[in-house]
Amino acid sequence: MDLVSAAARSHGDAPALMTATGTLTFLELEHETAKVANALDAAGINAGKRVALVLPNCGELVMLLLALLRRAAVAAPMNNRIPIATTSGILGNISPDAVIVPGETAETFPGYRVVTVEKLLGATASSPASMPQKGQEPLLESPATIIHTSSSSGNPKAVLHSVANHYYSALGSNMNIPFMPGDRWLLSLPLFHIGGYAVLIRSLIGGGAVVLPDSGEKIQDTLRRFSPTHLSLVPTQLYRMLSDPGNAHDLQQVKAILLGGSAVESGLLKQARATGLPVYLSYGSTEMSSQVTTTPAPAEYIAAGKVLAYREIGIGNDGEILVRGRCLSQGYLGPGGLTNHTDSDGWFHTGDRGIVDEDGTLHVTGRMDNMFISGGENIHPEEIEREFQSIPGILRAIVVPIPDREYGSRPAAFIEASSALPDNDTLHQVLSRSLGTLKTPRSITRVTEWQLLGGTEKIDRKYYKQLAGSHPL
Repeated sequence: MDLVSAAARSHGDAPALMTATGTLTFLELEHETAKVANALDAAGINAGKRVALVLPNCGELVMLLLALLRRAAVAAPMNNRIPIATTSGILGNISPDAVIVPGETAETFPGYRVVTVEKLLGATASSPASMPQKGQEPLLESPATIIHTSSSSGNPKAVLHSVANHYYSALGSNMNIPFMPGDRWLLSLPLFHIGGYAVLIRSLIGGGAVVLPDSGEKIQDTLRRFSPTHLSLVPTQLYRMLSDPGNAHDLQQVKAILLGGSAVESGLLKQARATGLPVYLSYGSTEMSSQVTTTPAPAEYIAAGKVLAYREIGIGNDGEILVRGRCLSQGYLGPGGLTNHTDSDGWFHTGDRGIVDEDGTLHVTGRMDNMFISGGENIHPEEIEREFQSIPGILRAIVVPIPDREYGSRPAAFIEASSALPDNDTLHQVLSRSLGTLKTPRSITRVTEWQLLGGTEKIDRKYYKQLAGSHPL
């Protein structure tokens, strides 16, 4: 299935890709990506080949990803924000046939066939814009991408997706949040992130345009320039935007803000609702090709929403969230090849805890691996974090275990707060009344700038666990 050609037939002259330098329609996108696809062919990059792309979000990366999709090659967009030495180590898991990089980094990946983006795309001037011949189009079951998880362990997993995984993910998403010709979805997440790549496929299927900001351009500046109708954000991005009241008007023009990637604080949602923003809360994963559940309307309270079409969700006996369906990826790639990541019934075990209420709404309650034992009692950090975030003035909180001679472990908290927040003694008193003595953190450390996982907007919980552990009680 050639999704680019299908989009050209369905959406024709509707805008497909909008950048600072101009706009391409779906017909023009088909023409330009055909030229890139033929340049890839000339470079020996064709069906079944694995291609790592170490590039920032840019028009060239979009064209390469779509051209690789059309040629049934396997695209592996890599995190370009981490050290090159780290990227080289990660490449060992996927064994790429080629690595596409900017010219200035051409010498940084010894042992791999390196192709510069300048040389490759420079060849498109003489490349014909011929269409793939019948029988050369990728099949739905063809492998399409390798996208890495943003693992809290520091060891991202290489997830292999098929064309069908991305196709059905986009179909289900567009059924819940329509994305049609005339709409514009701001690509505010990196294309090496599943949430970024998913926007490309939603565009091809639904007919809305992808808005690609300039490198380094602030989201609020892109909002004013392009007036996008749809946004995908992680909570940190929305928090930063709402911290400037001047952004409120531009955000209020948006039809849908899809918020996911990490836990959403109730205070952030309240602020977004008070500003009149249409925030849809979502739960998903790289393994499930992006969203699994999403609220069917702008969220009024913290919940992960209802399961989207082409997905299934279950809750294990231990409270773990289980997922499967047409969006479930093919497995993990490693030096030994592809390994299965499901149980005997086809369920993927997410490592997250949750419940599904009578209305069919998923509530994510925390991570299985975040739990620790204190004095014989199971402590779930997310419960304590929610209590912190219910206190006016506390913006975000992370709770981790700290070694304790008597209890084995006790909670320690790191918080970001406004200057008007009460002192720590008062906070201890407030929390002990709602949580009890055992769950009340022994230490509270105020943070002004969070340590994030490399190349993501997720707080690095492991870092704070190590930091707290260096000062045992």
